[in-house]
Amino acid sequence: MRKSGAAAFPELLTGNGIIKDQVYHALREAILSGRLHAGSKVPSGRALAEMMGISRNSVIAGFERLQDEGYLITRRGAGTFVADNLPDHAISGPVSSPADTAGEQVTANISPLTEELRSQRIVSGAPSDALFMVGTGCVDLFPHDVWGRLLGRVWRQSRYALHAHSEPHGYPPLRRAICHYVRATRGLQCDEDQILIVNGTQQAINLTVQTLLQPGDEVWLDDPGYDGARGAFLSQRLIVRPVRTDEEGMDVYDGLRRWPDAKLVFTAPSHQFPSGGTLSLARRSALLSWAAKHHVWILEDDYNGEFRYADRPLQALQGLDRHQRVIYAGTFSKMLYPAFRLGFLVVPKALIPAFEVTKYYADTGCGYLEQATLARFINEGHYARHVRRVRKACYERRQAVTDAINHYLPALLDIVPSDSGIHLLCRMKNGVPAQTVIQAGRQCAMGMQPLSRYCRPDAQQEGVLFGFAAYPAEKLTDGIRRLADMLRAQGVVTV
Repeated sequence: MRKSGAAAFPELLTGNGIIKDQVYHALREAILSGRLHAGSKVPSGRALAEMMGISRNSVIAGFERLQDEGYLITRRGAGTFVADNLPDHAISGPVSSPADTAGEQVTANISPLTEELRSQRIVSGAPSDALFMVGTGCVDLFPHDVWGRLLGRVWRQSRYALHAHSEPHGYPPLRRAICHYVRATRGLQCDEDQILIVNGTQQAINLTVQTLLQPGDEVWLDDPGYDGARGAFLSQRLIVRPVRTDEEGMDVYDGLRRWPDAKLVFTAPSHQFPSGGTLSLARRSALLSWAAKHHVWILEDDYNGEFRYADRPLQALQGLDRHQRVIYAGTFSKMLYPAFRLGFLVVPKALIPAFEVTKYYADTGCGYLEQATLARFINEGHYARHVRRVRKACYERRQAVTDAINHYLPALLDIVPSDSGIHLLCRMKNGVPAQTVIQAGRQCAMGMQPLSRYCRPDAQQEGVLFGFAAYPAEKLTDGIRRLADMLRAQGVVTV
């Protein structure tokens, strides 16, 4: 607190606010204005505290900040002085007036590819937490307290771990935990050396492309399919070949007939996005045989393989691969929360060194605290319990949306059957455009997406995707009712 009485250093009188901040700003202003010139000695902390009528600790705190930023220097045995070369002078240059720049246009040499990617990217047009937003898991069920305790424990034990860079292939205990988990639950054939920790599925795709492909190579992509993968492929100047999908997932035979020269196949065999089909055993066998014979790589996106309600999760395609042609990508963002940017790749043994060096030059390594906490979360059984809880909740929420659509909008929407995933795909009926439903939803602050977003530009399909995992059943039911009311008010549907 400020001491009573007038200060004996009037040019450095401080105003209102936190005292240490006032000291900093007052001294800095005196230095920049020349009242304290370069090389001049500053009174000691004790003397200045007495002059300004404030506590010595406040002066010391202000001094330390000025020293950190380069305004003051301390000479052992001599005291504290104003620096000869001030940081403001070093970083400042001539400032142009508006008149100097009138008529000028700022130009940049931007790759034409950037404009192509901008044209491909579709903005949802709704806030990320909007009702029916696609791609968000059960964020309301995330065990914050458990995670907080584990994070606190990791933090208390992290003194030495934080001194070193993370390993590019990931935190060893986490890789070990993931290896045990996916072998037991997804039927993968791997060991922990094959696990590579990444910052989500998007980085997994980019690393795979950078490691294995060259510009001009052909890539299979489901149509409709994941738009993030399409963008990643285009950014690496690959040729994207659309392969049609049906209730059995990617039509492998269509791809073999039309695009036999592809170097990579991107597919989600457990739950095709966004249509929801499951790749049949016959197609899995055909794809693996062709890939082995022609030395083609398969990138298996298992983004939500754990969200299966009717039966036990299907064995991953990687578990059936006997020729080391499958790269498996998994993520924790759907099961935990969207901002949790950790996933993993399972790569064939022969590719481990190549992927590790690509990962190193991408970002050196993923964050230690998140990796260490997740390792404990898995090893102590919390993750498996969370999966069971989420699976039960998603089944109930999916059923609520299904019942509500069949009750309020049966003449407008036809639900595509699926026993897994965290969204529903509805086909349009009676020639009503999907955009009509999307626009009505936006007026109700809803975030459902058109199926056309995930199709190639010349093959738009009429349908709407409803995300349901992040919301309780009663809110989902009420949302469909409000959407029906809006469409009824617009004359789109009748009572």
